[in-house]
Amino acid sequence: MINSYFELIRSGINTTYQDKGRENLYHIGIPYSGAMDNRNFLIANKLVNNNLYAPVLEFAYQGPHLKYKGDKISIAVTGDVIFKIIKNGVENIGNCYESYQIESGDEIDIISTNKTIYGYLAIGGEIDIKFQWESCSINTKAKIGSNDGKKLENKQIIKLLKLNSNKDKKKINYINSKVENIRVIKGTNFNYFSEEGKQNFFEKKFIVSKLSDRMGMRLQGNKIDNIVKTNIKSEGLIRGVIQVPPDGNPIIMLSDHGTIGGYPKIGVVASVDYDRLVQISPGSKIKFTEIQLTDAETLFKLYEMDTDNLLSQI
Repeated sequence: MINSYFELIRSGINTTYQDKGRENLYHIGIPYSGAMDNRNFLIANKLVNNNLYAPVLEFAYQGPHLKYKGDKISIAVTGDVIFKIIKNGVENIGNCYESYQIESGDEIDIISTNKTIYGYLAIGGEIDIKFQWESCSINTKAKIGSNDGKKLENKQIIKLLKLNSNKDKKKINYINSKVENIRVIKGTNFNYFSEEGKQNFFEKKFIVSKLSDRMGMRLQGNKIDNIVKTNIKSEGLIRGVIQVPPDGNPIIMLSDHGTIGGYPKIGVVASVDYDRLVQISPGSKIKFTEIQLTDAETLFKLYEMDTDNLLSQI
């Protein structure tokens, strides 16, 4: 019988369970959710010998502080994250993209993300959590997923059903590349906007607002004027679509987005840039660059090949 568990001394600002998300549920109003930064999610699991799509703890800005009780286990942190491991009262600075063996009584203090938003903690074993529609991913807006659809809380216990037998030390050299130019495809309502508005969209920079979360990223900058209709009949939305409400400031739909919306859509973020997009912190500037659909498809295939190559090095 496994009696290994983590206690959350501090839960962090926005700590949730995430995996690859939910597929084929848009028709009943359920978005994908899942890890915001897919590549960092996959690398975290590979470092601790988990199934690539196993649940992890995703955190934003400040992460959790956990204390472990049980048999030896592997953990890994990915992202641009500052954290430390405390053994017998001695603090040791941890390195991202490297697995560590944790013993009973050890603590992991994930202090903060650094110049990015999301980080990931993978635990080498099977976490005791409930799945809904074949996913544990928490969507706090809709209150669905494991943990009753809520963020993790202080003093909460994370029970483990199984520990991985392979605890070999693993490491990869990986740098979270910064991005300012976001590649987009023209949206279905692109012609709703004035020529000046279109120029503003592709030629001017926007600032990421503090009013951004897992549901959407709000931008501020030169207004994008609508010359046709500022509200339309609600239509289906996808992750990465860029809506423009009546105030002319774009909103990019992210992983927990609503599945329908009534604001015109000026563009869609190419999937190849999504991981890096979600890591852009408030106050940063971004600029949109137009690409064609065929180019977006090719770039995404290259992204997948590059991800597979990275995972093969672990």
